[in-house]
Amino acid sequence: MKQVNTTAIVLSRTDFGEADRILTLLTPDHGKLRLIAKGVRRVKSKLAGGIELFSVSDIAFIKGRGDIGTLVSTRLIKHYGRIVGDVTRTMLGYDLIKLLNKVTEDEPEPEYFYLLEQAFAALDDSKVNAQLVRAWFLMQLLSIGGHTPNLHTELSGDKLTVDRNYEFSFDDMAFLQRPDGHFSADHIKFLRVGFSGNQPQIMQRISGLDGLLADLMPLVQTMASTFIRA
Repeated sequence: MKQVNTTAIVLSRTDFGEADRILTLLTPDHGKLRLIAKGVRRVKSKLAGGIELFSVSDIAFIKGRGDIGTLVSTRLIKHYGRIVGDVTRTMLGYDLIKLLNKVTEDEPEPEYFYLLEQAFAALDDSKVNAQLVRAWFLMQLLSIGGHTPNLHTELSGDKLTVDRNYEFSFDDMAFLQRPDGHFSADHIKFLRVGFSGNQPQIMQRISGLDGLLADLMPLVQTMASTFIRA
């Protein structure tokens, strides 16, 4: 059968038999793949080095007659090894992989592959706040899914201004002006930067980042739980 070449990220690994492993892989051009890596748990396996977690690899596979194909070869492109040097970042990395696996169908858009690759790069950089990576990741999932909030005008249609405070309506995905509102122009600017696709390494430079994250993380998480199928 014809061999297919692509780039992949491991989403899950399940031991099978004495030495095999069933893999779920995310690719930019073939969606999700379920492949059997035969003999990969043996010490001298040539496949093992290219299917590490938190890695991007070139792979070759053969499509199966059913749902599971066969992994033929692997070549590691990039391993984000510093992630596993920190427990918090490792657990967050696992969480992001599991979440993306849950929210994507068998043929997800290429954007999901690149999103996970960028998340790995951010988690691999110790200078980037881990909570920022989580918030950013959720914002990108919302954006890809078509659930970006209105960050330019309030519900009435008036432009959001720097001299007012706001509350957020989850029903309308928009801000409403309130004298005692919890969100200011700085909060809205942070969301604009995040939803516009800027990477966490850039967002890390935002002044007052820790306070903004503390205020906005519950809002972003509620958006995600409301609109992202997980």
